[in-house]
Amino acid sequence: MSREEILKKVNEIFWDVFDDESIVVTEETTAADIEDWDSLTHITLISEVEDEFGFTFAMKDVLGMKNVGEMLDIIEEQI
Repeated sequence: MSREEILKKVNEIFWDVFDDESIVVTEETTAADIEDWDSLTHITLISEVEDEFGFTFAMKDVLGMKNVGEMLDIIEEQI
């Protein structure tokens, strides 16, 4: 699966979690860029990504992610 395909799936997860199809996620997107992205929605996002891609993030990875690009890096390593 290409990085672009992963980003497309991640963007769809964001649409579902935030119930907002106007969100356009890029590799530089951070929690500060999306109004409703708080600690609870972060947990939901992580869970949905894990379910979609069939792996579990390490806690150090979850805590260390600074943007969506870093999330994509971890997904690429795991799949």
